[in-house]
Amino acid sequence: MKKFLALLIAALVVMGATTAFADPVTLVYAEVNPLDTIVGQVATTFKQKVEEISGGEIKIDVQASGVLGTEAQLLDGMLSGGDTVDIMRISAFALSSYGCQKAMLLSIPYTFVSREHFWKFANSDLAAEFLAEPQQIGLPLRGICYGEEGFRHFFFKDAVSSIKDLKGKKIRVSEDPIMTSMVRNLGANPTVVNFTELYSALQTGVTDAAEQPIANYRSNAFQEVAPYLMLDGHTLGAIQIIVADTGWRKLNDQQKAWIMEAAKYTQQENAKISEAAEAKVLEALRTGGTHIVEVNDKSEWVAACQDTIKRNTSSQAALYQKIVDLQ
Repeated sequence: MKKFLALLIAALVVMGATTAFADPVTLVYAEVNPLDTIVGQVATTFKQKVEEISGGEIKIDVQASGVLGTEAQLLDGMLSGGDTVDIMRISAFALSSYGCQKAMLLSIPYTFVSREHFWKFANSDLAAEFLAEPQQIGLPLRGICYGEEGFRHFFFKDAVSSIKDLKGKKIRVSEDPIMTSMVRNLGANPTVVNFTELYSALQTGVTDAAEQPIANYRSNAFQEVAPYLMLDGHTLGAIQIIVADTGWRKLNDQQKAWIMEAAKYTQQENAKISEAAEAKVLEALRTGGTHIVEVNDKSEWVAACQDTIKRNTSSQAALYQKIVDLQ
């Protein structure tokens, strides 16, 4: 009888340990755009892959459409040690405002000449150096993969046909010095507007124009208030997924390996779908009445932005040239 009780107790201990181990770790993933955008699909792909390969041991709680705050608010929360958000998708150059000098190079206008050029970078050893930069300078987060949401283009309330039409226009920018400088180089007036207020700002004339990747332009219904889309492709919408140290510490070594495996898979899937997804959106915009303005020769645009390009790459000229040479 004593032997039976001992075995029963041992079994219950094991069962308890197994149950505790099986309790899933839930990580909150923030995305400021809707799930039907390219970046929204990135969130969904990552979630599905993590939960699949972990056997449900890790759950990813995706909070999309900016319900947890703007990109800047979310980053500030992560950097202050908050634990509301464990993972988020950011613009690849967003961390340049927090001391990441390498990341700044990804926002330089007219750097990437094609998607293929960007993916050569994203799959290179050079990209790994860029992803590691936050940890190297002591930020409490880490980059785990890259992706892209297409080239960013200007869109306007009123008819435009060439670079000359930008002169004097109030163009919405985030609080980004490179974007601000580029808009000035193009003869326009940079106007800082919160992204969540952009629709109404265009509607009321606070700003005359803005810029976004095509998928975000349509998902946020900007074509309703700014129906002239000029395909200048000034920067590629490079993105990355980052994980806060507070979230990373919730994971054991095996779980961290699963996260990195899912990140690699997500990057590969994004490369497969982004161009086709963007082409589909562009066609829908055309048929829906949006005025599409093609820019077949970008040389005038590149020439106009030389001040911004040279001033913001001079301190890292050799590194920037490595990116350029990948084309």
